[in-house]
Amino acid sequence: MPAPVLVWFRSDLRLQDNTALTAAARKGPVVAVFLRSLPHWQRHGHGANKLDFWGRGVAALNASLTGLGIPLLHRDIGDFSEAPATLLDIAQRVGARALHFNREYPLDEQRRDAAVIAAFEQAGLTATGHHDAVAFAPGELLTGKGDYYGVFTPFAKAWHRKLTPERIALHDTPAPQPRLSIESNPLPDLPPLDDTPVDAHLWPAGEDPAADRLERFLRFRGRHYQRQRDFPAIHGTSELSPYLALGMISHRQCLQAVLTENHGALAEGDAGLTTWVNELVWREFYHHVAVGFPRVCRHRAFQRHTEALAWRNDQASFTAWCEGRTGYPIVDAAMRQLVATGWMHNRLRMVTAMFLTKHLLIDWRRGEAFFLRHLVDGEFCANNGGWQWAASTGTDAAPYFRIFNPTTQSTRFDPDGNFLAQWLPELAGLPKKARHAPTNDLLGGVDYPAPIVDHRAARARALEAFKALKAE
Repeated sequence: MPAPVLVWFRSDLRLQDNTALTAAARKGPVVAVFLRSLPHWQRHGHGANKLDFWGRGVAALNASLTGLGIPLLHRDIGDFSEAPATLLDIAQRVGARALHFNREYPLDEQRRDAAVIAAFEQAGLTATGHHDAVAFAPGELLTGKGDYYGVFTPFAKAWHRKLTPERIALHDTPAPQPRLSIESNPLPDLPPLDDTPVDAHLWPAGEDPAADRLERFLRFRGRHYQRQRDFPAIHGTSELSPYLALGMISHRQCLQAVLTENHGALAEGDAGLTTWVNELVWREFYHHVAVGFPRVCRHRAFQRHTEALAWRNDQASFTAWCEGRTGYPIVDAAMRQLVATGWMHNRLRMVTAMFLTKHLLIDWRRGEAFFLRHLVDGEFCANNGGWQWAASTGTDAAPYFRIFNPTTQSTRFDPDGNFLAQWLPELAGLPKKARHAPTNDLLGGVDYPAPIVDHRAARARALEAFKALKAE
């Protein structure tokens, strides 16, 4: 029998369409490995919701691997720096001479993977990283000047123009293999965390729930996505982001499903489906940005000149924002949705982020960290990209003078105040139109705060702060 081949699972918790797993299975019997790096992940801001979802995803993966006769070996490490030695030790114990894994793109993960490859080469073994989460490896799509794209639209045009069927072809799922004399070991339960994870029933983990969500989205909501995606009271989005973030489903599976529904097209045809494809391309764009502009992985602004912005250190306002007590109902309802469910509607991610950075003039990095701590789909590249966009410090940055009026956003995208009533029950008894900006006479004895900042005054303050940058 050939020597076993190691597959190192990270944020790719699936058997189907897994580039590294397919490649390894062609070389010999597979032994799967998962390294849990809780202290490292926690130091970098991942909270209980994602860590719990991750653990449940590994358990689901283990059950699927067992069905193929593939053992899964778990190890706990304190830091990414321990990964090379830990993986080498496993390889030596099971007699493996090769390791396969799917690449991750934030800077720490790049450095970890480079160290693993170097350690294996020094030991006379091979370690191969595959580009699985993207259709194009970072560096394959460049501007005419040979630079990484810093603007989404030309990146997306190049992505569609150069995409071939082969780039999104699905990889075969390995066939069951003869049982090895290597026993799986269970992943220990999570130790006590600072926060309690949200109800696991909200986010069932594994490939099957992911595939079910994709099927239901495309069958019932996909063609309405463009019209309904901005309305938080409507169940109009796919809610697949947690599953994409941890690889319980692949972008290729999503795109192939769209091709089937949209008569073989991704860039044209049904507007709802093509708009959703665009969101998948945004995810890939932010992976490329992390590699091409590594400063964004170092808490730095993409737009260098904005690093001189005079952010306000207002703890009371930040706490009010975190707790959903700003006095702006759409902001407060969204923040309460985040804390209660580990997820926030995408339109409201923009509204809340822009409120923090423009109305309160509080550093986007504080909001980015709060989101990462609570989001079950917390993913560095997408979260950082979205926050920098809202703060006008990032790629495709909203012009600094674009400042969402929260009340206008509320009346436009939740016209009957149904989302507000769901998450702010104290306002549910008010007339629908009054929920967006309740006045003192309507509130009566209702425990709901007055707005912590005046929209016009806050807008003027933000404009002044950004204009001062441009004058430098």
